[in-house]
Amino acid sequence: MTVKPDWLRVKAPQWERVGNVKEILRDLALNTVCEEASCPNIGECFNAGTATFLIMGPACTRACPYCDIDFEKKPQALDPTEPTRLAKAVERMQLNHVVITSVNRDDLPDGGASQFVHCINAIHEVSPHTTIEVLIPDLCGNWQALEIILQAKPEVINHNTETIPRLYRRVRPQGNYDRTMELLQRSRQISPTTYTKSGIMVGLGETDAEIRQVMADLRRVDCDILTIGQYLQPSQKHLQVSDFITPEQFAAWQTFGEELGFLQVVSSPLTRSSYHAEQVRELMKRYPR
Repeated sequence: MTVKPDWLRVKAPQWERVGNVKEILRDLALNTVCEEASCPNIGECFNAGTATFLIMGPACTRACPYCDIDFEKKPQALDPTEPTRLAKAVERMQLNHVVITSVNRDDLPDGGASQFVHCINAIHEVSPHTTIEVLIPDLCGNWQALEIILQAKPEVINHNTETIPRLYRRVRPQGNYDRTMELLQRSRQISPTTYTKSGIMVGLGETDAEIRQVMADLRRVDCDILTIGQYLQPSQKHLQVSDFITPEQFAAWQTFGEELGFLQVVSSPLTRSSYHAEQVRELMKRYPR
């Protein structure tokens, strides 16, 4: 693998706090994208007492060549106890904001929408003050399934764009750029009070102009929040990093995004889709709906 620049070095976490979060996750038999996708911020987030929960997994029905989540295992039947266990973790970790994501479950008629709803409802029941962000797959364009999720009233609905249109076939072969934009646009139309969010990763050969075009496309569908982060190769079998983008370039994209009208742009080398996601609570106070 290519040697990482200094700005991608991560501070060692306080393992006592990390261990406590891990203990809760193991005790309740829950998966996190922090662990399954080899997130570089796992130490910082676990140390802060937060995690991004991965439901319906850990086996995924898609094989995106940038992602470290397992696609070789056969997906299992949905566990009806998972929403309750997830809600217990939110309660035990005393989370003010929680992010729930999932593997792709193209084997299910609703893409797993019903399981998202069960998780949202379970958290609302035990911790009504907790704001909920769902990071969902594209549901294969099943817009009825999308509406079902939105009817459960998560505060934020997130769907990652991931990359520029030119690289979609190589980076996200089972995805579709136009479908991603439509999902975000329909989310705004179905539930105008829900904050919409998307994320892109860079370092796979994009140009500055192409990134800015994606940002403009996202604003055209009224996306509220954008995250931009550096792609890092999880292993030798995954896509190689083409470029390590400088912090100065990330700052320039943040400025551009704010000028376009995003309510929030989080742009840095280590930014991931749910990195510092709890900051949305402050955004909701500034821009109430």
